[in-house]
Amino acid sequence: MSENTQPMPAADAGSTRTRNFDENPALAAVAVQMLRAPRTLLPLTADEAHQIVRQMRLVSAPRGTLLFREGDESRSNHMLLLLEGEVSVEAAVAAAAAVPISVLGPGSVIGEMAMIDGAPRSANCTAMANVLAAGLSRQGLERLLQEQPLAAAKLLLVLAQFTAERLRALGQQLQIYAQLNDQLQQRGI
Repeated sequence: MSENTQPMPAADAGSTRTRNFDENPALAAVAVQMLRAPRTLLPLTADEAHQIVRQMRLVSAPRGTLLFREGDESRSNHMLLLLEGEVSVEAAVAAAAAVPISVLGPGSVIGEMAMIDGAPRSANCTAMANVLAAGLSRQGLERLLQEQPLAAAKLLLVLAQFTAERLRALGQQLQIYAQLNDQLQQRGI
C-alpha cells in the first residue's frame, strides 16, 4: 500500500490517531467492502476499491472526539468512511443552538463535501462511540485521479450518491420541521 505522507488532522487532533492500513489488513478489507456496497451507475470492482483503500489511512478516535468543526476552513482536506462506531452530525442554526441532523454509523461517509470543494466544514461531527474510519485526503484523491482515473471517477460517483442521499434526508427533515412549525403557529404557540 502506498504511504499517505500527509496526516489527516481532525478538529480535535490530539485525540485522533492515523496509521497505515498495513497494520490492520482486516479493516482494509472492511473498507473495500463498504466502498463496493453503494449501488451506483458504475459500481466499483474489488480491484478499484483496493486501489482507493491504498490511498487511505486508518483513523481512530475515542468517544467524544470532535472530528469536524462547522465552519473550519483549515482542516477541510479529508473525508472519513466510517468502519466502526457512530458519529453525531449537528449544524448550528443560532449562536447557542445546534440542530441534530443525523447519527451515522459504519458505511457512512463524512466530510466529503469539504474535501472535494475546499469550503469550510458544514457541520459538527462528534464521535458518539469509539470510531475507526478510513480517511482519504485531497492529496490521496489527486493521486488516485492521476494513477487510477476510472476508480477515481467511480469513487466520485459514490460520494455524489452519499451526498444526494443525505440531502434528500435533510429535505425530509425540513418538511417535518415546517409541518411542526405550522402546527405550533395554528395553536398560537
